[in-house]
Amino acid sequence: MKPFQKVSVIDAGHFDAQTAYAAINTLRLDDLRPHILRTRDSGKSWTEIVNGIPANENVNAVREDPVRRGLLFAATERAVYVSLDDGEHWQSLRLNMPATSVRDVIIKGDDLAVGTHGRGFWILDDITPLRQLDDKVVSADAFLFKPQTAVRVRWNMNTDTPLPPDFPAGQNPPDGAVINYYLKSAPGSPVTLEIKDSAGKTVRKYSSADKPDPVDPMLNIPAYWVRPSQTLSADAGMHRWLWDMHYSNVPGVEAEYPIAAVAHNTTPAPSGPWVMPGNYTVVLTVNGKSYSQPLAIKMDPRVKTPPAALAQQSTQSQKLYNQLLTLAPAVDQAGDLRKRLNELEKQAQGDVLASVKAFEQKLGEVAGGGAPRRPGAGNQPPTLGLMRARYLALLGVLQEADVAPTTQASAAVTELDQQVAPLLQSWQQLKSHDLPALNQQLKSANLPELKLEAEIKPARAVVSSKDED
Repeated sequence: MKPFQKVSVIDAGHFDAQTAYAAINTLRLDDLRPHILRTRDSGKSWTEIVNGIPANENVNAVREDPVRRGLLFAATERAVYVSLDDGEHWQSLRLNMPATSVRDVIIKGDDLAVGTHGRGFWILDDITPLRQLDDKVVSADAFLFKPQTAVRVRWNMNTDTPLPPDFPAGQNPPDGAVINYYLKSAPGSPVTLEIKDSAGKTVRKYSSADKPDPVDPMLNIPAYWVRPSQTLSADAGMHRWLWDMHYSNVPGVEAEYPIAAVAHNTTPAPSGPWVMPGNYTVVLTVNGKSYSQPLAIKMDPRVKTPPAALAQQSTQSQKLYNQLLTLAPAVDQAGDLRKRLNELEKQAQGDVLASVKAFEQKLGEVAGGGAPRRPGAGNQPPTLGLMRARYLALLGVLQEADVAPTTQASAAVTELDQQVAPLLQSWQQLKSHDLPALNQQLKSANLPELKLEAEIKPARAVVSSKDED
């Protein structure tokens, strides 16, 4: 009588009707060796394929990827293994998993789900790089993998303040479009990553030369809420980057953290608007050479808002956003001018002092005495600071939900445009006429001239007072 061997799993090949894979578990026979069998002739003959799996790891399951032929995953008593060549060679895919008995693996979409003996589930998000990895990729100086389809989802995973740090909880999936790239060696110049729309216009750009956002010492939320700041890597090896599917943040805007936080993984609410679902292009540039891949973005399938309504929301949001990109540096420049005017008042005398005060009064009428965080009363005279606050508030209203703008919101967009146009003209007049005239007087009096600075001060993080359900 032949010894009993347990056929744990038989997985039919996805690309050939005569191919199948069998995981044989011989643990109860005191045989701790791995056993995986492959047939290519409908079971008439079988070949053992375990090269690379340690001799003391029983195999509980083997699965073939339904997308890439010959991409296999094996579940053993200690880890998960992957083969890129139909089982001829295996290598560990354990990564940050503990050593545990893995009972089964399954491929769901672009993710690999793992079930363990301890009834724990582990998920490897986005296995598309494994589906594209080959000798050509490894030998290349750089490679940009084709991204999986991204779903535009509002990633609110918690309705209140975070669970305590010592509370056992799993991790949420990546909150954005996942972009994977490979660098054979560290380049001599910064690496850049751009996302472009269907018209070729840059929507977002990152660089390995970007500086990480500093931690605000006056942060008014627990530091463990915050996701560590990331910068695009230029180191050799595989890298993963997340794009939140928003346009760049409005410069100089105070960072606001939602109260619906996740410990160690909470980011400030973006001040740039969502991009529209559609087709985009990712461009990786390394040592002057560019690599591009298409990126498709789909809407959260739970959202039933018609595309035309989403387009209306996007168009109006873009109008507000583009105006904010003009207002933000103007407010910053005006604030810098105001500080230096205060210093000049201590040095200037006579007619020069009178001119400094007259310019300061004009500046106050155009820029205001400082930008409040909220728009305030609607009857205040328009200033750069106040208009920026109103634009930000209205952009927040439009971006708060995936719905068409209300009639009132649409009317407010038109009203703000009408108010800001003459204000920006006054600001331009102040810069092109009044400022040069004042500088001429300052120069004659041997006083430092006033030059515009485009400095954007670091955003200070605050916690939102509203719960984003």
